[in-house]
Amino acid sequence: MSALGSLLARQPASGRVTGLHAQLVLAAVCAGYAVGAAFGWGSPEVAMFMGDFGLSAAALIAAVSCFLYARVGGGRFRSAWLLFSLSSVMAAGGNAVWGWYEVVLGRPVPTPSLADLFFLCFAPPAIVGLLVLAKRPVTRAGWVCLVLDAWLIGGSLLTLSWSLALAHTAHVVNAAGESVARAALSLAYPLLDIVLVSMVLALHFRRVSMNRSAVNTAIAGLALTVLCDALFTAPLLRSTYHSGQLLDAGWFAGSLLLAYAPWGAGRGQDNAVEAPGAGPRAVSRPIAGSLAALTPYLAAAVCTLGILYNVVEGRRVDRVVVLTGCTVVLALVLRQAIMLLDNIALTQELAQKENHFRSLVQGSSDVIMIAEPSGVLRYVSPAAAGVYRREAEDLVGAELSSIIHPDDLGGVVHELRRFLAAPPGEESTTRIECRFRSGTGDWLHVESSVNRHAGGLLLNSRDVTERVRLQAQLQHNAEHDSLTDLPNRALFTTRVGQTLGGRRAGDPGTAVLFIDLDGFKAVNDSIGHQAGDELLVQAGRRLLESVRTSDTAARLGGDEFAALIVGDGTRDQAAREYQVHEIADRLRLRLSQPYRIGAGEVRVAASIGVAFAEPSITPKDLMRNADLAMYRAKANGKGRVELYAPQMQADVVRRSELAARLRTALREGEFALLHQPVVHLASGTVAAVAAQARWRSSQGILFTPAEFLRVSEDNERAAELGTWLLEEAVEQAADRSRAGHPVAVSVRVSAARLLDRALPPGSVEALLTRHGLPSGALMIEVADSDPRVSFDELEQRLVALRRLGVRIALDGFGSGYAAVNALRRLPIDVLKLDRCLVEGVVESARLHKITSGLLRIAGDLGMQSVAEGVDVPEQVRALRAMGCTHGQGMAFSGPLDEYRLRRTLIRGKYPVPAVGPAPRPVLAGGVIPLQNRSHDETTVPPT
Repeated sequence: MSALGSLLARQPASGRVTGLHAQLVLAAVCAGYAVGAAFGWGSPEVAMFMGDFGLSAAALIAAVSCFLYARVGGGRFRSAWLLFSLSSVMAAGGNAVWGWYEVVLGRPVPTPSLADLFFLCFAPPAIVGLLVLAKRPVTRAGWVCLVLDAWLIGGSLLTLSWSLALAHTAHVVNAAGESVARAALSLAYPLLDIVLVSMVLALHFRRVSMNRSAVNTAIAGLALTVLCDALFTAPLLRSTYHSGQLLDAGWFAGSLLLAYAPWGAGRGQDNAVEAPGAGPRAVSRPIAGSLAALTPYLAAAVCTLGILYNVVEGRRVDRVVVLTGCTVVLALVLRQAIMLLDNIALTQELAQKENHFRSLVQGSSDVIMIAEPSGVLRYVSPAAAGVYRREAEDLVGAELSSIIHPDDLGGVVHELRRFLAAPPGEESTTRIECRFRSGTGDWLHVESSVNRHAGGLLLNSRDVTERVRLQAQLQHNAEHDSLTDLPNRALFTTRVGQTLGGRRAGDPGTAVLFIDLDGFKAVNDSIGHQAGDELLVQAGRRLLESVRTSDTAARLGGDEFAALIVGDGTRDQAAREYQVHEIADRLRLRLSQPYRIGAGEVRVAASIGVAFAEPSITPKDLMRNADLAMYRAKANGKGRVELYAPQMQADVVRRSELAARLRTALREGEFALLHQPVVHLASGTVAAVAAQARWRSSQGILFTPAEFLRVSEDNERAAELGTWLLEEAVEQAADRSRAGHPVAVSVRVSAARLLDRALPPGSVEALLTRHGLPSGALMIEVADSDPRVSFDELEQRLVALRRLGVRIALDGFGSGYAAVNALRRLPIDVLKLDRCLVEGVVESARLHKITSGLLRIAGDLGMQSVAEGVDVPEQVRALRAMGCTHGQGMAFSGPLDEYRLRRTLIRGKYPVPAVGPAPRPVLAGGVIPLQNRSHDETTVPPT
C-alpha cells in the first residue's frame, strides 16, 4: 500500500471516555444496594426502610438532577428534562407514602391509596418527555406513522400481556367480587407500563443526534423502571412482594441512571454531531435503521404469538385479543400503505436529484474524484479528459499517489494527515495545491478542495497552471527590470542580504560593484531615447556575460548597474581585492567598447565603485559603500575603478553638514557682498565693479561660491544664492548712485539660471525699476561653458535684456568649448578673458599669441575687453600692448567691502605702469602652466 493509502486508511481516534470516576461510583452504589437487598439488609426494619425511603431518596435525587440540568444546560430539550424531573417526583412521592404506611404507621398499604395515585402519575410525564426528545416528523404522514408505530407496539404487547396474565388477573378480580377501583387499579399499572414500553421502543430509533449518550442513559433508566414495574404486576410475584427485596434494586438503579444521564453521559463526544463515517457509531446506524424498519413486523409477530398461545392452551380466544389483533393488523396495513406511497415519492425525488447531481458532476469543469481509505481512486468525473487529458476510466483504480509529483507528495501527505487528525466540526475541508501528471506526460498545477467521504477523501480539483504561470510572471516582473530583464534594485538587495546572511556570511571576498555609464545622457539627448534604451540593453547583456553564474548582475535604474561578486572562501584579502579589482577593470573596458546602435557606433565610459563585505555589515551599508566609491570614480575623472575607503563616508558626512549649514546661511545673514574694481588699463580709472558673494561660516571659514556650491551640490541653493546676489548688487549700486558714485556693476549669472522658470523675463526690469537703477548701469556676465544650454533660448533671453539697456558680457572667454559659436550668435558687449589666458601671457609665447588674437577679434567686433586675474604690472603692460581695454585683479585691488569700495571711488583711479616696451615672453613655445585655483573669483587678500 502506498504512503498516501496508508494515511487514508488511518482514522482519527475516538473521543475520550469521560466521567469514568462518576460511572464507577454509580456502579458501586447500585451494586451495594443490590447486595443489601439480596441479603435483606440484615434486619426486616432496615430492609423496609431502604425499600421505601431509599427508593424515595433515589427518585428525589433524579428529580433534583434533571431539574438543575434543565435550568443550566437543557437547551432546546429543557422541557424534556423538566418532565423527567416531574416523573421522578411522582415516583419519590409514591415511595414516601408507601414508607409512611409500612415504616411509620406499621400497617399494610391500603388499596387503593395515595401511593397508587403517585405511581400512576409517574408514566405520563415520562411518556411526554420521550416525545420531546424524539426526532419530530416533518410531514403529516410522518406523524401518522409515529402514532401507528406506537399502537403497533402497544397493541402487540397488550395482546401478549392479556393472553399471558391480564385476562387471568381480571377474571380473579371479578371472581373475588372486588370493587371496580381495585379492578381498574390492577389493570392500570400494566397498561401504563405497556404504553411506556411502547414509547421507549418506538422512539428509541428516532432520537435526535445531539446529546445522544444522555438520551440513551435516560431511556435505559426508564426502561429498567418499567421492567421492574412489569415484574411487580405479575400476580405470583406481587402476592409475595414486601419492601427491601432484590426487585427494589432495579427501581433504585433506574432512578440513579436518570440522575446521572444529563451530567455524566452528556459530556462525551456524542454531544457533537458526528461526522459521517467516523468511529464505530457509523457501523451501528445501519443496524438501528434495520430494527426501526422491522418494528411493525415484530409487533405483528408478537400479536400473532398472543393469539397462538391461547389456541395452543386450548383456551377460547378472548374478545380483547381479537379486537386488539384486528386493530394491529389494520394499523400495519395503513402504515405499509403510507410507507409505500412515501417510498414512491422518495424514489422519484431521489431519481430527480440523482439526475440533477449527475448533470452537475459530468458538466462541471472541475474534476471530482473519490479516493478509498487505501488511496485508490474509485470514481473520477468525466471532466478529467479535458483537464488532465486522460480518460476517467484510466484513472479509476489507480493510486492517488501515482499521479502526484514526487516533490509534492510529502507536502500533500503532511497536509492530509493534519486535516484528518483535526475534529470534523472544527475543519470540514482543506485545500491543497500540487502537480498532477497529465496524459501528455506534462505536470499540471492543480488546486483541490478536500473533504472527508466514507472513510476516504472527496477531491474537487481544477487546473490552475495558467494562474501559477501568471503569478510567476508577475513575480518575475516585480523583481526584474522590464528593459534589460536583469534583477532590479529590490531583488539585488535581497540577493545581497541572502549572501551576507547565508553560508557565505563573513566571507571577506564578497563584493558589490556599482556601475554608472558616463556620457549616457548625451546619447539620449543627441540620438534619442530609443537609442539610449538599446544601449542599456546591450550594456546589460555585456554585464551579464562578464560575471559568473553564481554572481548577480542587476540594473538599479537609469544608467546605473550593479554586480554582486560572491566570495570563494579565500582568506587572502589582498589577493581577493586584486582579483575583484581586475574583474571590475575588465568589466569597465568591456562596457566602454563601442556600441552598435542602428547604422552607427556610440561610445560611453563606465565608472565603477567597489565595496567589500565586512563582518556584521548590512546589505544597505554595503551597497551605500559601493555607491560612494562609484561617485568618487566619477569625481576623479570618470571611466575608472575606485575601491571604497572609510574616508569617503567622512567626506559625505562633511558635505551633508556643509549643505545643511548652507541651507540656513542666507536666512541667518551669513552671506556678504564684495565688489572688485574693473580698471581702465590706460588711465587707471575705475570703470565698473564686479559683484562677488562670500560666505563667512560660523566657524570663521570664508568660502567662495564655487567652493561651497561645489561641495554642497545643491542646485536649489545655487539658484537661491544667484537671486540674492542679483538683488543685493542692484540695491547697493542704486545706493551708491544716489550717494554720488555712479558706477556700473557686473553680476555673474549662469546661462542655466537665465533660462530658469524661477527667473521670468520681466524680473530684471522689475528689479531695476524697484531700486531706481538705470538699466545701463547693470552688466550681466554669462558663462559659455555649459553644453546643456540651448543657444536658441539663451539668444532670445539676452536679446530681451539688451532691449532693456542691460549690457551683456561673455565671461570666461577662452576656456569654454563654444566660444566662437557664442561670439557668432549672442548679443555680446564685453569680452572677459579667462584667468587661464592671463596668468601665462608673459611667460608663454604661444599663449601670448592666442591672447593677442582673441583681443584682436574683440576689437574687430567692436567689443570692449576685460582681463580677469591681472595680478602683476607686467601683465598690465602686456595686455595693454595687445589692445585689452580693462583689467581686473590683484594688480589693482582685491574684492572690497562697501566702505573700502566707496573710498576707492572717491579716489577715482589706480596707478598704472608707465608706457614702455611690452615684455617679451621668455619661454618661447612653452606650455601653459596648469593652475589649481578656481578661475571664477579672485581670492580675498588677508585683512
